Amino acid sequence: MPDKTPFRGPIAVAIHLSFYLLLAASTARYLTYHGVSGRWVVVAGLIAVLAALYGVIVVLSRRGGAWRPWVWPVLTSWVVLVWLTPSFAWTAFPIFFLCTRAFPRWAAYPVVAALAVFAGVEFMSFSGRTEWPVLLAPLCTGALIVLAYGQVQRGAVEREQLLSELIDAKTKLAETEREAGVLTERERLAREIHDTVTQGLTSALLHLEAADEVGPGPRADDEIRTATGLLRENLSETRDLVHHLGSPDLRTQSLDAALLAAVRGYVPAAHLRVVGTVMALPSEVEHALLRVAQSAASNVRRHADAHTVGVTLTYLPGAIALDVFDDGVGFVVGDRDGFGLPAMRQRVEALGGTFAVESTPGEGTVVAAQIPVGGAA
Repeated sequence: MPDKTPFRGPIAVAIHLSFYLLLAASTARYLTYHGVSGRWVVVAGLIAVLAALYGVIVVLSRRGGAWRPWVWPVLTSWVVLVWLTPSFAWTAFPIFFLCTRAFPRWAAYPVVAALAVFAGVEFMSFSGRTEWPVLLAPLCTGALIVLAYGQVQRGAVEREQLLSELIDAKTKLAETEREAGVLTERERLAREIHDTVTQGLTSALLHLEAADEVGPGPRADDEIRTATGLLRENLSETRDLVHHLGSPDLRTQSLDAALLAAVRGYVPAAHLRVVGTVMALPSEVEHALLRVAQSAASNVRRHADAHTVGVTLTYLPGAIALDVFDDGVGFVVGDRDGFGLPAMRQRVEALGGTFAVESTPGEGTVVAAQIPVGGAA
């Protein structure tokens, strides 16, 4: 197939200039040997026609127009001019290159070969004797031009294909990333709903069930008041979740206070210990620790039947660690992970941290999370 790239650029400019320079040099040579006598008028007319037709190609190619149909008139006028005056055979070389740009390879090879033979014969005609180098020079030059340009064209096509494949790959990657982003956002929303709405409603329900079990009295009233407070907090967090999925507790109090309040919403007797030098943490890290503590405390309330629940917040060099432990019934890790433990793990690992659960039936459970801060690994 023909080269579809525009016939312009530095190489094209060099070809156009070489054609007109060789045309001018051939005209000067003709005038030197023949003067303006004889058939000069016909030759001058052909020179003007050839220069004009080639000029049409130059203009159309630079403007992005259809220049290839004009190649045949150029070749026809050139052949007639060279047949009449062999001095103009020197313009064959830019004509060869023009053919390689205008025709597909299967057509360019025979066209250039025919023109090269014609030019070689005309070269010998004005030399006055048979010289094989004079005949072979245009053939060799034409073959080199066609082969070299064919290699350049193939390289350009390969680069275009690679570029197209790269664009397709980037497009597919962008689509994959968008799909992955949607899935990640869905998982994040699921964790947020689980750690806020679901956990809060579960805690309130447990207090209401406890009030129903003890019957009317001061203890039932306390359970109902606790459940009412939890429902109010849950409603506030739900509104906040709908708007920006933030953590309202962390805007009004310190991290340790927010952790203790979150855990005591499920286990009122829970206690908290802070180890290390307190340092400022990124909001996403504080948010993750709060959700992990809430989810762990909810699991303790629903499954552990524990007497003691403790939370340890440890500030390490370049990291923050959270441990939630209880002395409940324990369980075999992996048997009943449900949604809470995987959600906690995903939340921590998304921040580059590590998450672990240690438990043995009858010996309690420890939920541990460690998240790097300040660029630490």
